[in-house]
Amino acid sequence: MRYTLLAGSRDGMLLLARLLLMVLFVIFGWYKLTGFSATVAYMGSVGVPMPAVTAGIAVILEFFVGLAIAVGFYTRPLALLLGIYTLAAAVIGHQFWHMVDPERIGTMINFYKNVSISGGLLLLCIAGPGRYSLDKR
Repeated sequence: MRYTLLAGSRDGMLLLARLLLMVLFVIFGWYKLTGFSATVAYMGSVGVPMPAVTAGIAVILEFFVGLAIAVGFYTRPLALLLGIYTLAAAVIGHQFWHMVDPERIGTMINFYKNVSISGGLLLLCIAGPGRYSLDKR
């Protein structure tokens, strides 16, 4: 009963949540897409197998899936997929446990940022996109 003020804005809040969650993915996915050769070089430098394929997967998931979730297209399965990808990226790309300060702190922040974003994506998977989405049309 005490949350009745928020009940009327549920769909608007879900839209805002989708957009805020996807800002990071769409921006950095765009950078990866437009600077694809640099993305491949970076993937190779950190020891990711098949860097061109991995970079392509990153572009698809971050930019294209990010856009799809932002507009609410196949939101639940794509949010789950992107959440799993984000956790994997944390483990592969932000291995703070192998580092020493001061480099360790920044990497640890990025690791836990990814973990937190994955939690938000899991919530979006459970809650759904709301009325303001292509899924609801």
